[in-house]
Amino acid sequence: MLSDGLGRTIDYLRLSITDRCNLRCVYCLPERSPRFVPGADLLTDDEIVTLMGAFAHLGVSKLRITGGEPLMRPALPALVRRLGRIPGITDISLSTNGVLLAPRAQELKAAGLSRVNVSLDTLDPVRFAEIARFGALADVLSGIEAALEAGLSPVKLNVVVARGMNDDEIGAFAALTEKRPLHVRFIELMPMGETGFFRAERRVTLGEMMASAAPLAPAADGERPVGYGPARYYRRPGAAGTIGFISALSCGFCDACNRVRVSSSGTLIPCLDGDDGVDLRAPLRSGAGREELMSLIRGAVRAKPERHDMQAKLEPLGANPRFMRQIGG
Repeated sequence: MLSDGLGRTIDYLRLSITDRCNLRCVYCLPERSPRFVPGADLLTDDEIVTLMGAFAHLGVSKLRITGGEPLMRPALPALVRRLGRIPGITDISLSTNGVLLAPRAQELKAAGLSRVNVSLDTLDPVRFAEIARFGALADVLSGIEAALEAGLSPVKLNVVVARGMNDDEIGAFAALTEKRPLHVRFIELMPMGETGFFRAERRVTLGEMMASAAPLAPAADGERPVGYGPARYYRRPGAAGTIGFISALSCGFCDACNRVRVSSSGTLIPCLDGDDGVDLRAPLRSGAGREELMSLIRGAVRAKPERHDMQAKLEPLGANPRFMRQIGG
């Protein structure tokens, strides 16, 4: 069993397979010339499988494939199939912006993908163009429908909420859960990435989000969607789906953190807000065996901090220089 220096069990890995994205959301990426990792520096499929084998041997059983936009990676279903064959890996999920999902949902399900999270910050096509800068809302909605039809379950919608951007749509998103088995999670804006978007006044607190999503009642254990993250779940009376809240600033969740991250270039990052990490790509390419990789992983996980430092970045205002697309969120 893999555990950190505070005794927290680490059984969940978020794996970024590319830092490239086909959107340029205002809070996530600069519109022009983002600095992407050169292709030769990305982990190959073989390297990913080798590395995930080491994590699984240490007790990691839950894997979320992220980006950037992971559907931009060629032959993703084949990689999912290989990852699903690793002894000990019992759950594989995907985070995506949904633009490229519709034609691939069925194939991904057949390859062994269990469930999907779709990032969507607005239900208005004009506003979508303003927030995402590229892509089309219709493609994302088609991707969500395709995921439901393919039997990927649960289908979760991740909504980053920012004042003046989409805080007036919280009620509309919450209403999506009433008739269909969709699970909407509202995410508090975090000081990540140097895009110039984050300002303290743009942050909508947990209390404000909950008030706008009302009426709500706590979801019972059997009503909560499968998942291993920090969301707190509620349900509108009689609704088919649920409403979750992820609030790193208003209500921290570090005490129960069960995850680490691996970047697309092979850096093991113990904390979302951390500035450091351990390079696993170089040892992989130097021929490191499983025992050496596991030793590096254990050392990095032992150094996992007690909690993130996002609150301290509010005064004076600052941001972690890492972009979400570099570490998969």
